[in-house]
Formats: sequence, structure tokens, C-alpha cells
Amino acid sequence: MDPRTPGTPGPDGTGADEPREVTKLPDPGAGEAPDVRFTYANERTFLAWNRTALALIATGVAATQLLPKLPVTGGRRLLGVPLIALGAVVAAESFRQWRANERAMRRGQALPRSTLPVVLSVGVVLIGVLAVVIAAFGTG
Repeated sequence: MDPRTPGTPGPDGTGADEPREVTKLPDPGAGEAPDVRFTYANERTFLAWNRTALALIATGVAATQLLPKLPVTGGRRLLGVPLIALGAVVAAESFRQWRANERAMRRGQALPRSTLPVVLSVGVVLIGVLAVVIAAFGTG
């Protein structure tokens, strides 16, 4: 047992040989920890949704900045801004879904239904329709 008092430096002067307190993240739900495989699967799904969100946001930024001038006033923004907004919604909803899944697993409950596929599908369809309208009815 080390006779030094807590907070005194170790032999190298850094205090590195003293135990450190580990900061834990807030528990996403009360209950027992689920099988780590399910936790990792939930995390992989969360990360996949976030890759999708990042792709939507990057595409929206590219549309607003890199597309040639469209035959509709503000056409680039009409296409890009909804993509950016959809990406932000997908990112936020993916975190909410990850947390709800984690909570349900810890409580031994059925996983909640995800609204992400519907949100993404409806958003992409609407943006696609908007792109068709701009391309078909533009003044160019």
C-alpha cells in the first residue's frame, strides 16, 4: 500500500500511478445492460442513419453551391435546402431512435417502431417531385 496521500505526485511527478475517476455517460434507460451484440447492432444502425443524414446534407450543400444556374429563380436553393433539412431531421430522429431502442432493450421490452424509413422515403419522394417540376416547367 502506498503511504502517499491522494493528490501527491508519483515518482515521475505526474501522479500517473494514482487511480483516476472514470466519467460515465448518462444511462439511456433504467434496467439491466442488454447483450453487447444488441447494443452494437443498435449503434451500427444509428451510425448508418447518420451516414445517410450526412450524405443528404452534403448533397444539399453541393446543390446550393455547385449546380449550374437552374431555369427557375432560386432553383438551386429549392433543391438544396430541403435536402439539408431532411438530413438534419434524419440525424436528430436517428439519435431519438437509438435512445428509445437502448431503453427498450434495457427494460426487456419490444423495440419501438422506427419512423425513419417513412420520413426518409417521403422526403426523398417530395424532393424528387420538386426536381422534376423544376426540370419540366423551368423557363430554360
